[in-house]
Amino acid sequence: MIKNFFKAIRGFIDSLLGLMSNDMGIDLGTATTLVYVKGEGVVLCEPSVVAIEKETNRVVAVGDDAKKMLGRTPESIVAIRPMKDGVISDPEVTEAMLKYFIKKVQPRKFLTRPSIVIAIPPGITEVEKRAVIDSAENAGARNVILVEQPKAAAIGVGMPVQEPGGNMIIDIDGGTTDFAVISLGGIVYAKSIKVAGDEMDMAIMEYLRKTYNLMIGERTSEEIKIRIGSAYPLEEELTMDVRGRDLIAGLPKTISVTSVEIREALADTVQAIVDASKSTLEHTPPELSADLIDRGIVMAGGGSLLRGLDKRIAEETGLPVHIADDPNTAVVRGTGETLNMPPHVRRRLMAQTKLDF
Repeated sequence: MIKNFFKAIRGFIDSLLGLMSNDMGIDLGTATTLVYVKGEGVVLCEPSVVAIEKETNRVVAVGDDAKKMLGRTPESIVAIRPMKDGVISDPEVTEAMLKYFIKKVQPRKFLTRPSIVIAIPPGITEVEKRAVIDSAENAGARNVILVEQPKAAAIGVGMPVQEPGGNMIIDIDGGTTDFAVISLGGIVYAKSIKVAGDEMDMAIMEYLRKTYNLMIGERTSEEIKIRIGSAYPLEEELTMDVRGRDLIAGLPKTISVTSVEIREALADTVQAIVDASKSTLEHTPPELSADLIDRGIVMAGGGSLLRGLDKRIAEETGLPVHIADDPNTAVVRGTGETLNMPPHVRRRLMAQTKLDF
């Protein structure tokens, strides 16, 4: 009796707090964190990077300001990414990062704490889920709802996930590429590989080191990928001047590289994504496979913008492949749409929730 009374009081207080705060959805990505505020849309997109003072563990910078410090900090400061392969590798730093982003989009008011929907990779462990929930709660969340990233991406791009038909989504993040076939609001089959945008950047760095004895940083490698990277032969191949450090002479050096070379550097990572796409299709029930012949595959996430990757997957699978509108924000828009759904619909989509909605 008393327990039910206090439970009712807590529910009443949570409802009042909900009216005073703006609930939000978060795509807590390995490379980038995006925040959606209910009623406002996507309000933040910043790198998942935190700069910390070594001796005191004091946070010096977060997001855009911290990314500018990558590879450029003095010995007393380290710029790190607290997310690895889509999951939390450093809970304390992740908590500090979330606190910063939440405060930035919703300046703290008296007693206000938002409910937060967070996208997570499919198949992560209960311990990893708990780490996400604890970090968000300690950062100021009132309630925490977890939704698998490919499901959130599918919702974000407007796929009819509630219908009894096959919908296949490929979400290429910084740390992981997630593949899922969804029907009736649930994931029929999902696969996640630790090959994505960051792996592409590392492949480019390694190629230039081996081929030209040139050492470059993460930011330069990412710029090369964006400007001339491709997964399929281009009608007009591109060229780019790259600056780095000569590993033999130890001096600054500039070289010219082509999109053909970068395509060669990315060959293994691209093939891994293609192979995982085919594996997902092989595990899809026949009835849903038939639906995909018409509906095709939808790609989301920043990695889907690699030139020709959609053509490559379409050629290898024999299915039409579409890149979502604004693929970078697909997942976070999906978390935002989840906030707007009726409770009984939202409950079916959850990976895990802290409270019973």
